[in-house]
Amino acid sequence: MDGRPLYLEPRLEPRLRSLVAAHGTLHSLVDALGSPLHLVVPDQIAENLERFRSVYRSHHLSGQVFYAHKANRSSALLRRLAATDAGVDVASLGELQHALGAGFAAGRITATGPKNPEFLWLAARAGVTVSVDAVAELDQLAALVRKHALAPVRVLLRLSGFEASGVKVLSRRSRFGTPVRELELLLEAVERHADALDPAGVAFHLDTTSVAEKATALEGSLAALELCRSRGLRPRAVDVGGGFGVSYLAEREQWEAYTTALTAAVLGRRPPLTWGGHGYGLRNESGTLRGTLGLYPAHRSVAGAAYLDELLAQPAASLGGRPLAALLLEHLYDLHTEPGRALLDQCGLSLARVLEVRGQEADGPLLVRLAAKADDIALEDHGVLMDPVVVPRGGAGPGRGPVAVHLFGSLCLETDLITRRTVFLPRRPEPGDLLAFANTAGYAMDFHATRAQHQPAAGKVAAWQDGDAWRWCLDDQFWPITPARGAQ
Repeated sequence: MDGRPLYLEPRLEPRLRSLVAAHGTLHSLVDALGSPLHLVVPDQIAENLERFRSVYRSHHLSGQVFYAHKANRSSALLRRLAATDAGVDVASLGELQHALGAGFAAGRITATGPKNPEFLWLAARAGVTVSVDAVAELDQLAALVRKHALAPVRVLLRLSGFEASGVKVLSRRSRFGTPVRELELLLEAVERHADALDPAGVAFHLDTTSVAEKATALEGSLAALELCRSRGLRPRAVDVGGGFGVSYLAEREQWEAYTTALTAAVLGRRPPLTWGGHGYGLRNESGTLRGTLGLYPAHRSVAGAAYLDELLAQPAASLGGRPLAALLLEHLYDLHTEPGRALLDQCGLSLARVLEVRGQEADGPLLVRLAAKADDIALEDHGVLMDPVVVPRGGAGPGRGPVAVHLFGSLCLETDLITRRTVFLPRRPEPGDLLAFANTAGYAMDFHATRAQHQPAAGKVAAWQDGDAWRWCLDDQFWPITPARGAQ
């Protein structure tokens, strides 16, 4: 190691901190169900929903919070939300079937994403709202409604390519939605299919963390709604999508120290901090730093519901400079949001058993092999860097530390790296210990999971607190009326 260890400690709120500290429970779960293993915490998602709802209330806004189902396949999380007033955003036929089976009525479901005919048919047949991306999709949906004698389908016209007045702010290109300059074409199609489609409003999807870009898109959406009204339509809502973010790390200073040290390592000014000199998008060209750091901003001062609050407070320059929330309220528009990662913040963790610990060179990082594959704990696939927590077997003492380690998976591939970076741990892990990767519920659990080399995909359980103890059941067995949670 070079100097002090570069920790990236996970942010743990009380419920998840309590679960990580339940060493006996975690070891007994892995002993019984195998490694790797995912744990989800359904009660936390209901708490996160309430944080979003509080932002709506503070701005006196109505509308729906739609959980972006694609972020996690868990039945337990979905069923827990079905017991609230939340909605769900589904992006495939399977997700739509899952949502209906979990207890969501059609009025609480919105269908987004690329759609095959079967997906569109079930959405139309069930009566869910469909977010459409193009004129061709409107034509296809209207044809299904007429052919099968279905009721008119509520649609949101998804737009892209917004541009602000004054200081130029462009929303980045997206494969989803029709450029706002072509809105007239969408409206002509809606009018042509007036017997089959009910235009409920507009939507957008932006893959960005920029509040300014999203404010530009929301401002443009408000202008688009006015155009709809001028043509005699009665739009009622604007859907701003997701992308509210999560702050993964406990300390900003650790994030800044690590990224500074990584830059120095890429430039050769300190020993490497990654396996094989991987630079996470940065490279050294003759002593000059090139490229762009391709990492998620793991410590964020504003994220989740607070990000939504900040977005709604932004002024709309082309609409008199008034806050976006005030304009939504003035026109009595519903605000729809689609948080995925943000609604899953602190909703779970992933466990992997340590199989082997060995040294490679004197004073170098230890090589730690886990009973897991890289795609079982896919934090780095989403650019998230965060330390695991060592859960010792049998109440072991503090051990030797701190230590630097490389974390490897169980596949016979050089590329099966749980983390590309050198991870610093406060104690040396030993075979039989567990590593707990916190806050993996958003995309990192099963979005990339495979069964390569006949290695199992991680199992999943739901856990909840019962006084001072933690109870659990298999994910598919959890319902909001599960025994020990209340009367049947």
